[in-house]
Amino acid sequence: MATAIRASAAVNATAVADQIRAAVFAGELVPNQRLVEADLAEMYGASRGHVRAALAELTVEGVVERIQNRGARVRSVPLAEALEIVEVRAALEALCAARAANRLTDEEALVLRRIGADMESAVEAGDQAAYAQGNTELHSTLIRLSGQQTAAATIDRLRAQAVRFQYRLFAKPGRSQQSLPEHLAIIEAVCAREPQAAARAMREHLMSVGQAIEESASSAV
Repeated sequence: MATAIRASAAVNATAVADQIRAAVFAGELVPNQRLVEADLAEMYGASRGHVRAALAELTVEGVVERIQNRGARVRSVPLAEALEIVEVRAALEALCAARAANRLTDEEALVLRRIGADMESAVEAGDQAAYAQGNTELHSTLIRLSGQQTAAATIDRLRAQAVRFQYRLFAKPGRSQQSLPEHLAIIEAVCAREPQAAARAMREHLMSVGQAIEESASSAV
């Protein structure tokens, strides 16, 4: 019992919020899924108080919503808001791509080119899961290389909110073939140390994402 208490005390509200946010982004917690405090406390080894505080933080971020007399659940973001999220991401990730181009080392350039090669191989093999993993790795790597911690935190929150649209997009036939050249253009601009070109390529890519989300939503009606 004492061990369990020490484990719970070590997992604070911020750590719980980070884990729930990551689970939403990974698709482990899906839109409209109920979030029961007791279950989450057991799952993450945290106290009910820390879970409650984490859910309050995520509610402010827009990842979670509270329904009167029904508790908390993962918020389902409407299409119009998802498109706004993509627009904000485009501005932030364009900044990150430009900063990454300015800061890039030769070793980091090799990492980006390896990611691009892996994404090309995934498209050739028709491996959607591998392509989706490469997509996530590329965006995350560019954000990390930018050194923009505030932008990184904001982008993580935005991506978690619109995650269901991302999964729908990954399943769209031909989407990986369409987006691969966009990703490769970003990599080339960053590796060429051309910040303006890198920012432009990232904006164009995410505007393409927004358009594809809108088309997918229309076809699903």
